Amino acid sequence: MPKGKDNEKKNIPYGVLILFLLLVLMLVIIGSMMVGRFAITPGQILSILFHPDKASGISQTVLLKVRLSRVLGAVLIGGALSLSGAAYQGMFRNPMVSPDILGASAGASFGAALSILLGLNGFLIQVVAFGFGLLAVSASVLVSHLISEDNSERVMTLVLTGMVISALFAALVSITKYVADPYDQLPIITFWLMGGLTYITIDDIAKLMLPLLVGTLPMIMLSWRLNLLSMGDEEAAAMGVNPRKIRLIYIFCATLLTSSVVSIAGMIGWVGLIIPHLVRMITGVDHRRLLPVSMLLGAIFLTLVDDVARSLFAQEIPLGILTAIIGSPFFLYLLYRGRRGWNS
Repeated sequence: MPKGKDNEKKNIPYGVLILFLLLVLMLVIIGSMMVGRFAITPGQILSILFHPDKASGISQTVLLKVRLSRVLGAVLIGGALSLSGAAYQGMFRNPMVSPDILGASAGASFGAALSILLGLNGFLIQVVAFGFGLLAVSASVLVSHLISEDNSERVMTLVLTGMVISALFAALVSITKYVADPYDQLPIITFWLMGGLTYITIDDIAKLMLPLLVGTLPMIMLSWRLNLLSMGDEEAAAMGVNPRKIRLIYIFCATLLTSSVVSIAGMIGWVGLIIPHLVRMITGVDHRRLLPVSMLLGAIFLTLVDDVARSLFAQEIPLGILTAIIGSPFFLYLLYRGRRGWNS
């Protein structure tokens, strides 16, 4: 468990921090509803939500058909990616781990690219992408289990296997792009791989809810066991926790979240890497606090980034590109600030 300076980081009461982040998230959501090419005032938002019969037709269409689904999508996706990243970092005891470490994002990307190449519709693209994301992680887990018989080496073998599986699916994506029609299919595949919320709908949000709930609840409820797992397998087993079982539960839940997000919004990187790292500097490494705070801060972060993506220039910037532009220097700063702050 964390010692020394890690305990000193908890100078903000947990309840106060959660309430503050919830308030900030609400303000960010309201602000995001107003941001865009067509300005909407707070009064118009309230009128549309509570008195739709008195609202302007254009404002109502923009808010309910475009911005509402987009903002909700950013909140859910940002929270899911941050939670997955925090869980993976705690599970592997490594702050450099991200949600795509075991190949979920690469597998889902290949599934989507293959679906576009075959001319499938939007729903089938999401289903196939989701399935290939789960397949990639399953392959990583199975291969690592076959290779490594020593429990002490199994975690490292799993990470290395995940890197190999990711590289394999990345190569398959490249092949798919190479054979795609350069005037029709290739632009769609390329745009999808860059990530974004341009075409997300309320139906997509509804499809996200079940996998997000199934993936989120077990991770939050078992967060105290993740604390034990962060101490090492031998220590966790000595305290009555089955490390392999808990690790598989977290891998399944985090993969479910990551694959669901990628199947809807494409590749959105860096959120699951930098947000848990930042939160760890605020809350310490107690996952009972780290996981919920990561979800809230990730939701705030991605919603703000999406506001910039659709407002900075006349043409929208792909969200995955913008998170990389913002995330990479910010992560270097976090590494500089917290180079001594990771203890597990």
